[in-house]
Amino acid sequence: MRAAWVLLPALAALSAYYVYLPLPGAVSDPWKLMLLDATFRAVQQTCHLIHYLRLSHHLIALNYVICTFDKLKSVSSEDIKITDAVFDGVEVRVFEPPAKGDESLKRSVVYIHGGGWALASARTSLYNNLCRIMAESLNAVVVSVEYRLVPEVSFPEPYHDALRATKHFLQPDVLAEYSVDPSRIAISGDSAGGNLAAAVCQQLSKDEDLTVRPKLQALIYPVLQAFDFNTPSYQQNTNTAVLPRYVMVNYWIDYINGNYDLAHELLVNNHTALNVGPALSFRARLNWTALLPAAFKKSYKPVVQATGTAAIVERLPALLDVRAVPLLADDATLARQPRTYVLTCENDVLRDDGAMYARRLERAGVPVTLDHFHDCFHGCMIFTLWPTDFSAGVQTRNSYVKWLDENL
Repeated sequence: MRAAWVLLPALAALSAYYVYLPLPGAVSDPWKLMLLDATFRAVQQTCHLIHYLRLSHHLIALNYVICTFDKLKSVSSEDIKITDAVFDGVEVRVFEPPAKGDESLKRSVVYIHGGGWALASARTSLYNNLCRIMAESLNAVVVSVEYRLVPEVSFPEPYHDALRATKHFLQPDVLAEYSVDPSRIAISGDSAGGNLAAAVCQQLSKDEDLTVRPKLQALIYPVLQAFDFNTPSYQQNTNTAVLPRYVMVNYWIDYINGNYDLAHELLVNNHTALNVGPALSFRARLNWTALLPAAFKKSYKPVVQATGTAAIVERLPALLDVRAVPLLADDATLARQPRTYVLTCENDVLRDDGAMYARRLERAGVPVTLDHFHDCFHGCMIFTLWPTDFSAGVQTRNSYVKWLDENL
């Protein structure tokens, strides 16, 4: 009994130590966020052990856990028709609101889910709930794309899936089938889905054969570049909750089919050093000292290596491929993009990706809304269901839906 009185406080102290994570004072629901982050870390570590034991790839194991947990919750609506379909070989989930009065055509959103190109699904309750609410609030047909995931595939396959599904939907006969107004379509996505949405939108703007083009794009804390892992937001949020810098670097490595041994080289920007010839022409397009507002730059300094490892780009050309890295697009491509919404969060390594893209689009003459949240964190918009219900999720989702409602 005496040993138990010693052991229980020790376990409690260890648990508190594991859960506690220093967070900025402005972040919303800090203790709930710490618990969410601790859960993520515990599950990730377990999945890495499974990987180490060669029982399964850690991302497959992690996605299995996510989807299994997610199946414990169900969200449904009698007012929204939800069907699964296949668009040009790509699975999608379609959310259709009922017809209202004499209204003949509806607006529409093509939505591409996040998850580091490796996790989650259009069918999980988190995204099912988001798309259902979008369909209800906007009275819009929402097409949620179920692109293939890493590690079963790698770049450019998820991009190809998203592009094929979107182009199929934009065909006039398909739009007519779903009673969609061809002039009122948005392309949207969060995190890695925001990456795919931006890349797809860029490609659509170059396709001369398209008769229907998106009216809007809406990018939610998008990941848009692997050129500089030392932007102010990467430096500021190196060890932040949900998506620390090393995790984002590993997602990139998995997406472009690289090797984890390269992680350190990427973290210190050796892949884009001044002696890496292929990277030089892109440097001005990601010069955060000229693209970010002072409130984002703070007192951080650029990390530019004089000499690095040119072989990295030779081995992983996707690091400089605009289909993977939309922020590298030239000004002519950016000028063809539709009216754009970019949502960013202060407590997020990807904050500056979105802010730089918004600024470059703005300079190219594209109308842009940069919606920045000082108290929010990466991924928050999908966390609106118990037990992962955050005020930050409701706040960002409402702002996003409001912009779509006013502009679509």
